[in-house]
Amino acid sequence: MTIATAHGATATASRAFALREAFEDKRLIKVAGGHDGMSARLAEEAGFNAVWASGLEISAAHGLPDVSLLGMSEYLAGAAAMHNAVSVPVVADCDTGFGGNLNAAFTMMRYEAAGIAGVCIEDKIFPKRNSFLEAGQELLDADEFGRKLEAAKSAQTLSETVLIARTEAFICGLGLDEALRRCHSYVDAGADAVLVHSKKADSSEIVSFMKEWDHRAPVVVVPTTYSRFSADEAKAAGISMVIYANQGMRSMVKAVRDTWATVIADGSTVAVEPHIATVKDIFALSGIDQWLGEDR
Repeated sequence: MTIATAHGATATASRAFALREAFEDKRLIKVAGGHDGMSARLAEEAGFNAVWASGLEISAAHGLPDVSLLGMSEYLAGAAAMHNAVSVPVVADCDTGFGGNLNAAFTMMRYEAAGIAGVCIEDKIFPKRNSFLEAGQELLDADEFGRKLEAAKSAQTLSETVLIARTEAFICGLGLDEALRRCHSYVDAGADAVLVHSKKADSSEIVSFMKEWDHRAPVVVVPTTYSRFSADEAKAAGISMVIYANQGMRSMVKAVRDTWATVIADGSTVAVEPHIATVKDIFALSGIDQWLGEDR
């Protein structure tokens, strides 16, 4: 058996360092959302620089909505599976830190121990709802969230680990000034980067933010609704990381629906076989050569 592994503190530090180095070099980091080892491996294969352990995708993979029904253990298990499957950094969507300040500290401890390079915590009130739901969007007081970030940062043991503070100010309709105020205060509290979320159909809120931001910390964006905003435009605006958070799962859902509809209609898999991955491909993606080597 010849199994290549890259786990533990050394791997965590090196992957987190890669994120920090890209931030410092002002290279745009392209990140794809995933929910398990296979989705993470496909993202790495495609050429993404990192994988986002998506709260939406992990919830949906459990057949549940993204409304804080799962606990830290389920989200952490998903993130750890992704980390173990790839060599690129994994950045984890940790919602609100799964509770209060002590929960945020425990989140940092557990995720860092699992090898996760970046931990992202948002400034909503726990339990949170997915940002694209219309109702139930409520923010924590900025000073209180700053204390949560301080708690997470104080629990950090590896200096390389990246703490990302996510503001939902635009999601809650609070405008540019509040988004800027919160992000400045979050950097003061110890955040290494800020994620500015928007659900407008265009990139106007993000572009306005970048024009006023003094670049004292890297900015992360998630262009789910403003999909015309290209990577080149993001880089030109001074953005450091772009996360394509859920397109992989959405494409998977459509492909599987279409495949099963054809099989039910035709009564066989003949029509779909030329359009789906081979079993050999699944073996390769799952690392059969590393596990069995010449014994396969």
